[in-house]
Amino acid sequence: MAETQAAKRLREYETIFLVRPDLTDDNVDKLKERVRGIVSREGGKVIRFTVWGKKKTLYPIAKQPRAIYVHANFLGSTSLVAEIERNLRNYDEVTRYLSVKLADEVDPETRPVLEDLKLAGDVEETRPGVAAPVERVEIPDEAPDADEETTEEA
Repeated sequence: MAETQAAKRLREYETIFLVRPDLTDDNVDKLKERVRGIVSREGGKVIRFTVWGKKKTLYPIAKQPRAIYVHANFLGSTSLVAEIERNLRNYDEVTRYLSVKLADEVDPETRPVLEDLKLAGDVEETRPGVAAPVERVEIPDEAPDADEETTEEA
């Protein structure tokens, strides 16, 4: 009986992977469905996918200064994580990935499946061809203006 309860307990993981910035939303959705299929095939449970959108990377990855960030939160075993990473390595669309264990021995029945999210990403990228606005900051002079002198005398 202890073995059956231990088998029901899974680990919680999150995997963040970077996708080429020139992919359409449909292609990103297909990639999410591939990963979702791997998780379900290997006996895991997907909790949520979050597409963080197109963001600027710290340094160019695959000669691209931006990437689409996708966050996957799921329950599974260590072999499931190895299988997901093996598949992500083979996809040409994925440039980087990282998996992290969040918790041990999570009961899959207590974790509800949440709706997928899609965030906007960088605002500058949504309007191509328009330069980012430059903020102007006025620095006050140390000497008072001529208008202020006349008001003080009156």
